[in-house]
Amino acid sequence: FFHGKSSGLDPLNSYLSIPILINSKDNIEATGIPSQKADGKGAVFLLDSGIIGETAPMISIFMENMKQEGFRKMIKNQFIKHTDACVEDFLKGDVKSLFNNTKQLSKVVLSHFKPMIPVQFHELWKKGLETNDYYLKLCGSGGGGYILGFTEDIQKAKQALSDYKLEVVYNF
Repeated sequence: FFHGKSSGLDPLNSYLSIPILINSKDNIEATGIPSQKADGKGAVFLLDSGIIGETAPMISIFMENMKQEGFRKMIKNQFIKHTDACVEDFLKGDVKSLFNNTKQLSKVVLSHFKPMIPVQFHELWKKGLETNDYYLKLCGSGGGGYILGFTEDIQKAKQALSDYKLEVVYNF
């Protein structure tokens, strides 16, 4: 909707309350996710930025960047590659590979999507990559709201991000 047309996938996902795997434009299927380990050290979490983000300006930035061949190549050769690998790793339960690919994806996002990351989170994002305590990923178009986080040690992440509201949504 915000970028001119809706795929309908967000409302479908919300309506069905099940994960949807998009293999290609013509191959969409319901999928399952591995069972959580309630006592697992690793976690996926949401970090509340405390900022209300506006989607339309972020989509405009993205669409403007897509006019540049270099940006389009980066999307195909890095962003999509690492995103697909993360999804595959998560569905297979390959946690070690998941964190390696998540780190690579987080680096790509910090390098190429900086205008979509709230300025006050640039250093926090970088710190996670340097310490390996957590890795961050934009949710939706960016600009505020929530940031998705991944960590192999939720206690380390909570300590490093103690100034922020953090909510665990999945344990490994």
